[in-house]
Amino acid sequence: MPDIRPIFFIIGLLLVILSAGMGVPALADIVTGHANWRVFAGAAGACLFIGVTLILTMRTEAARMGVRQAFLLTTVSWLVIALFGALPFALADLELSYTDAVFEAMSGITTTGATVIVGLDRAPPGILIWRAILQWLGGIGIIVMAVSVLPMLRVGGMQLFRMESSEKTEKALPRVAQVVAIISIIYVGLTMACALAYWLAGMRGFDAVAHAMTTVATGGFSTADASVGHFNSPAIEWIAVAFMLSGSLPFVLYIQAVRGNIMPLLRDSQVHTFFGIAGTAILLLASWRIMAADEAIGPAIRQVTFNLVSVMTGTGYATSDFSLWGEFALTVFFFAMFVGGCAGSTTCGLKVFRLQVLYATTTAQIGKLLQPHGVFVPHFNRKPIPESVSESVLSFFFLYVVSFGALSVGLGATGLDFLTAVSGAATAIANVGPGLGDVIGPAGTFASLPDPAKWLLSFGMLLGRLELFTVLILLTPAFWRN
Repeated sequence: MPDIRPIFFIIGLLLVILSAGMGVPALADIVTGHANWRVFAGAAGACLFIGVTLILTMRTEAARMGVRQAFLLTTVSWLVIALFGALPFALADLELSYTDAVFEAMSGITTTGATVIVGLDRAPPGILIWRAILQWLGGIGIIVMAVSVLPMLRVGGMQLFRMESSEKTEKALPRVAQVVAIISIIYVGLTMACALAYWLAGMRGFDAVAHAMTTVATGGFSTADASVGHFNSPAIEWIAVAFMLSGSLPFVLYIQAVRGNIMPLLRDSQVHTFFGIAGTAILLLASWRIMAADEAIGPAIRQVTFNLVSVMTGTGYATSDFSLWGEFALTVFFFAMFVGGCAGSTTCGLKVFRLQVLYATTTAQIGKLLQPHGVFVPHFNRKPIPESVSESVLSFFFLYVVSFGALSVGLGATGLDFLTAVSGAATAIANVGPGLGDVIGPAGTFASLPDPAKWLLSFGMLLGRLELFTVLILLTPAFWRN
């Protein structure tokens, strides 16, 4: 058994931070005269008490944690935040069971954006801002993981970015803590800029702040049932597109950009591929809408761009029910769910770099079949791809497909129809938010699903957010042996 004292000590610190975070929605309810502030005060008190207890009882002189402890801490910390972050949802007057509350909190902290709450337009402001805070914390949390934890654990080829980020930042920012601090400042700056842009475009201050937090985090929680479509504003939609794309780019490269060297961001092959995939899909789908639906060019491009970028980046905002756009559109949106953004961003999904590695490895393999005596080396960002990275990415892709299939079968066993089960599994494991179809599509919610399906989807969200291996390795007997 690994020493769990350092793990629970850090969990205690996280609970204290979560308790402090609950003070914001409590204050929002007090200012607006909602009695719901008592819910947040009680939940914050419970988190604070348990957090301080863990800090005082689990203090240890141990210097560093090992790899097994890092795996355990990563999964347990996200799980604990979801379980305790669900308390306000369960205690508030929203008629949510604890299953629903955990689903909502897990969707928030994993920046998925799927919801079981109906009537957001009438919900207390504290609940609305708490949903946004959970997604905002989840967004910065996954960036920190991608920079400091996942490369160390060699999960799904992320060791590739341990080498790149260290090469690019070791002279100016030699420590990971410094990199995380600068990224956090950039993250806050992007959120403030997004909120200001939304406010200037016509949003109320409260809505602007809440949507800015969930846009930069590519989370997708909104303050209205109709999502961003509620505002019926092309300016707001284009602002959302710009900041969803900003949250999908590598934050490590932003460090050099703010220091005056923007060229690494412009030259990065991940960025080129990401915009290439998005641009191609938008062009195809907009052309389809213009020809098949006889829609005007301007509105067609705007609606397609917004909804496709939202789904591809895993944000989950919607301005219209794209599941009614036809079978071709459904197919494009289904596969766009799995793409995600760049490594080191707030997005999830397969990630663009893995698609690049898979393509480069496949191309090299085809070359070897055509010329058995030739030398073909796959490259990423103009550098050879180590064999260990290729193996990790191939393993990740295989496990991703298997997990998606198993989750789909499990959801089907709970009584869901085929489209709901398959798209639900896809949107959970890719952390997108809305699924496809009448039940969980852009115009629906997950409220009507049975409890077993909600627990399966919650597990799928956690699985996808933590890159599969980080969670599944805890289920192997070998992990717990000395």
